[in-house]
Amino acid sequence: MASTSDFRNGLVIKLGNDIYTIVEFLHVKPGKGGAFVRTKLKNVMDGSVLDRTFRAGERVDDIRLDDREMQYLYKDGDLHYFMDNETYEQIALTSEQIGDGLKFLKENTDVIIKFHGNKPLLVVLPIFVELDIVDTDPGVRGDTASGGTKPAQLETGAMIQVPLFVENRSTVKVDTRTGEYVERV
Repeated sequence: MASTSDFRNGLVIKLGNDIYTIVEFLHVKPGKGGAFVRTKLKNVMDGSVLDRTFRAGERVDDIRLDDREMQYLYKDGDLHYFMDNETYEQIALTSEQIGDGLKFLKENTDVIIKFHGNKPLLVVLPIFVELDIVDTDPGVRGDTASGGTKPAQLETGAMIQVPLFVENRSTVKVDTRTGEYVERV
């Protein structure tokens, strides 16, 4: 059991029959009345988002998840196959189970998959990934110092904004949490 003082981003809790992860939380102490905590919760199974308010000190069931380091192997239809780096056991997850991280996932990438018992719940990508740009507008001479951006398509199909000097077939580092360009590699 965890109380509202234990809340942090990424904490996994059980409400009713559903499992949620805390996306955001804010402790509020109004002038009148008791303190409370506003939270934004994401359902681990279907990805829906729920806004919920808890009274200060209210207790909730927290869930301990097992982390397994796995490698993304390949995609077959809507299924994505991962291999456990220790046991070489393979599992298949749907695109819905992987979520938003799918747009930055390429073959042979090591990820952490969080399990509740034997059931995979969350796929956690590395914070930074290096991906190749397959399509972007050509840079124009003199654009290197202007600070503007242009859209670029990555090898995984994701679209991001990159500086004007970045060209096709360049490799860039992308922050998977925000989906933003970090640097050219």
